[in-house]
Amino acid sequence: MQENSDRMPIEAERAELDAVVEALGRSSRLANLLRYIGEKYFGGESSELSEYNIATEVFGRSKTVFSAGEDAIARVEAHRLRKKLKEFYDGPGKDHAVQLSLPLGGYVPAFSRRAVEVPPSAPADVAGTPEERHPVFSASEAAQPEQANQGQSTGLTALQPHRLRIWPFALLAVGLACSAALTFYLVSRLHTAPANAATARSSAAATPEPQTASPAPATVPLRLMAGYSGKPQTDSAGAVWEADQYVRGGGSWRRPEGSIARTSDPLLFRQWRIGDCVYDIPLRPGVYEVHLYFVASDATSENLPTFSVSINGVQTLQGFDVNSDALGDNIADERVFRDVSPGSDGMVHIGFASERGAPQLNALEVLPGTPHKLLPIRLVVQPTPFTDHNGQLWHPDNYYENGRLFNHHQQITNSPDPDLFSFERFGHFTYAIPVDTRDRYTLVLHFAELYFGPQAPGGGGAGSRLFRVMCNGATLLDDFDIFKEAGSLHAITKTFYHLKPSAQGKLNLTFEPIVNNATVSGIEVFDESQ
Repeated sequence: MQENSDRMPIEAERAELDAVVEALGRSSRLANLLRYIGEKYFGGESSELSEYNIATEVFGRSKTVFSAGEDAIARVEAHRLRKKLKEFYDGPGKDHAVQLSLPLGGYVPAFSRRAVEVPPSAPADVAGTPEERHPVFSASEAAQPEQANQGQSTGLTALQPHRLRIWPFALLAVGLACSAALTFYLVSRLHTAPANAATARSSAAATPEPQTASPAPATVPLRLMAGYSGKPQTDSAGAVWEADQYVRGGGSWRRPEGSIARTSDPLLFRQWRIGDCVYDIPLRPGVYEVHLYFVASDATSENLPTFSVSINGVQTLQGFDVNSDALGDNIADERVFRDVSPGSDGMVHIGFASERGAPQLNALEVLPGTPHKLLPIRLVVQPTPFTDHNGQLWHPDNYYENGRLFNHHQQITNSPDPDLFSFERFGHFTYAIPVDTRDRYTLVLHFAELYFGPQAPGGGGAGSRLFRVMCNGATLLDDFDIFKEAGSLHAITKTFYHLKPSAQGKLNLTFEPIVNNATVSGIEVFDESQ
């Protein structure tokens, strides 16, 4: 049996749900949905209130072919139910002591008590006669309230002479008693006032006014998996991601199983927090970098399912559509914001608000930042992280789409970090590297010819591999021939300056073959801001 956290009687919750079902019309779609939700809730089976179960058990969708990514029936009807509940409690149900809601992002009902306004106390100088202020009832009146209220002439007439005889004496007695009490109070006050005043001053000085304790600052780097409530998880770079916290609003949703492009860490995208919500993150004074992670798995709506994002009250994303930003479903998307600092309350507030659709977030990361400059980005085309001779960490291959990863064992020359070239990504492929939209960037690409050449597995030489590299549509390299410029097994870097990110905050790199395959082994991005 499910128990309400406020110890609200289960019987009261049941009665309220039945009343709402009745108001919706017992045979309606919404009534059937609410009845099903109630059966699972009161049966202790809230974990079974999933999109799949609602679609198949309430709305008759096929259990073998139903796909939440293609059929939004459960979400649509839940949205309609939330609107009906609001209309009900704004209208005929506004006086219900217990009220029912369906929080955003889930299907588990919530019950709450209606706030009751307490009328102000009557003033001491209410007008009227003493009898009207303090009526006197006989024993027969107290035993027969209905008869007295109906104003039967016999009982009322019999009481009047008795009241007229006794009330002057009672009033005189009360007046004498009040006068004596007032005299005693004034005399005692003259003797005790100085001592009491001193005591009050001493007590006030010794007891400070209570203050609300501020939450302890979060430890950074802070990495949260939105909507996740399990044990910490470790990503491909060895970083630890925690369960969701510091958040109010929204609900948790499990992402349907399936592959995700442009990420080496699909664990970050297994769940969502969906719905209007705010993260209130306590941080020490300083400058931070915020990374938000998204993935879209549902493009069924004809209207763009947009929402907005704000940081400390300033809107940073407006009309944001994950599908459009990532260029498709099931493609990881990341947005980056530099120069984030806590407000006067010691908090960074990150808000997500509905526009044409409900907000959705998969992960959130807060890193120690550098004022006015994005942290350097270093990617090594390998499945594991790499630390170079300067002690700088290179993250495993990420943000790519297409191409293939290949491991080579030849020794590279002309580099203080030959292990940087242990792998290559080759073929026709792209990278979408997330950056802050406000700045310009330097791009450094690291190459080595690992396949072609007289002593290499592929033989050949100059002209064996030609390819093109573009950034956001602008050509950086054309007919690029690694062997011609550096020979086999020899490191070479190419550097490009003043690159402007796309409107989506990306450096979109395209590696396009001309003869045989394009290739790359490492990528660095540096913010040029001063």
